[in-house]
Amino acid sequence: MAVRNVISTLNSDGTEVMGPGILMYHYPGSDIMNGSLLTVESNHFCVLKSRGAILNVYETGQYPVETPQRPLLGSFQQAFYGGQSPWQYEALFVSRAKSVVRAKGVALSRELAELVYEVDYYVHIDTKEDAVKLVTHMPYSGHMLTTEMLDAYAGPVVEQSINQLVQITPLEQINERIHEITELVRGHLQDFLAIYGVMLNDVKVLMRPRDERMRELISLRAFGLSEIDSVRYYVALKMAERGLVSAPNMAVGEPFNIGLTGAPFGAGLPNGADALGGGGHAARPGA
Repeated sequence: MAVRNVISTLNSDGTEVMGPGILMYHYPGSDIMNGSLLTVESNHFCVLKSRGAILNVYETGQYPVETPQRPLLGSFQQAFYGGQSPWQYEALFVSRAKSVVRAKGVALSRELAELVYEVDYYVHIDTKEDAVKLVTHMPYSGHMLTTEMLDAYAGPVVEQSINQLVQITPLEQINERIHEITELVRGHLQDFLAIYGVMLNDVKVLMRPRDERMRELISLRAFGLSEIDSVRYYVALKMAERGLVSAPNMAVGEPFNIGLTGAPFGAGLPNGADALGGGGHAARPGA
């Protein structure tokens, strides 16, 4: 009795191929023949193809590959492959687990100030029909479809959604409208990913000024300081970092005097002597 080869997502040492960040895995071997066993894990779908056509979609379990055989032309193929050709069947394993995809980019505020954004969105494949959509519509290279590849298609959608609202919003009001921005990104992403059979679960958006000085100034404004006070305190903080003793004066807007403060002429000197002569008295009018 011939031993059936088992087709699965496990390596020879028992480790799982489809780890975090992998949405689809194309079984790379050419040994899928009629009678092979497909092993589908609990968090996977398996799409079986034959010469480009989808034959079936499997859920959790183990299934024999049983399909009508098509005759091969040529005695060489019949003899060399034992009546079956390699690559006659393809197995594509689709992850049902939730994956996180990260999109990064730069947006411009109403004042054309640069803002860095990071968007984390969580996705998964929900049904067998969705698995077929992913296999049919989403291009991939090699034997893997990763979250980075998915973001290559969805990233421009995120960028357009963010800029649609950010470009008409003043810089210091961006955080106040972060909920609106998040909902806008969610709506556009959901419509786009549905084409590929990808379900969107959640979206998180984080934005900050690209220029660190601008970020610190906005943080000071959040304390209720005016624009000029924010600039003054920012400069005072930078002066304090460099050990300048005049930093507190900058913070409160007062001048910094080096040495003794001014005193009345001749005050504190013996016999009323001035600071110019060697102990002489000040001249009197009419003397």
